[in-house]
Amino acid sequence: MTSRAGAPGKLWAISDLHIGYEENRALVERTHPESDDDWLLVAGDVAETVADIRWALGTLADRFRRVVWAPGNHELWTHPKDEVDLRGVARYEHLVEMCRELGVTTPEDPYPVWEGAGGPAVVAPLFLLYDYSFLPEGCATKAEGLEYAQGTGVVCSDEYLLHPDPYPSREAWCRARVEETGRRLAEIPADLPTIPVNHYPLHRHPTDVLWYPEFAMWCGTSLTADWHRRYRVDTMVYGHLHIPRTTWHEGVRFEEVSVGYPREWRKRPGPPGQLRRILPSEQASTATPRQEVSR
Repeated sequence: MTSRAGAPGKLWAISDLHIGYEENRALVERTHPESDDDWLLVAGDVAETVADIRWALGTLADRFRRVVWAPGNHELWTHPKDEVDLRGVARYEHLVEMCRELGVTTPEDPYPVWEGAGGPAVVAPLFLLYDYSFLPEGCATKAEGLEYAQGTGVVCSDEYLLHPDPYPSREAWCRARVEETGRRLAEIPADLPTIPVNHYPLHRHPTDVLWYPEFAMWCGTSLTADWHRRYRVDTMVYGHLHIPRTTWHEGVRFEEVSVGYPREWRKRPGPPGQLRRILPSEQASTATPRQEVSR
């Protein structure tokens, strides 16, 4: 990709804002672009309630030229504290309509093209879920993986709060999303690189540093293992792991851009809630901190 000298604006990213925590809500209140031409990519887990999600995305959409959102697992929870009790696809569609009211780009909208510094590149917000294919070592099936996870006490809250209705399972919903999304990505012109924005990494390698490897089952799908090559990915933007860092896989940059919970970001050097610059690209840390558990 060729950078255009003097092109305005920067493409920034962040995820896992979790504004149910007052400290994290304050981080959103302090988040502003550098210029009127900046875009912001939000890779999921804004909050658990529709009201909080609306406040956060609306606040950011008022400040950035464009906000692009991909849902995380927390947005899809049917949480007992949320007045909106929709489940599964109905909840996701409700969030999409809310985002459209706010002027926020969703995975259901046409993929926008970033024409600013470092562009052009297609920004593709994705909603793919996971299918339990990132199994713990020695486990051959989902049932074996879940039994192992239950034995260690590391079970994602999705098992109780993220409903796949009307699909029979989360993995069935995942397969349907992967099929439809792959079709759309294949239609992107061959001369344009892509910036996919997904809550989960497209490849398993970022989960290698998890303290609890069994948590990888809730972190993506092997169905997308070659998408960084197949769809000419410039930078893969994701969150979920609460391990903000840069990795490289087969020459492709993977950016984990999460804020995480206050108990996590307080341990890190530097101020919390900093946006990660995606384009124009910059040299980022390749450190490999380990994660507690993102539930």
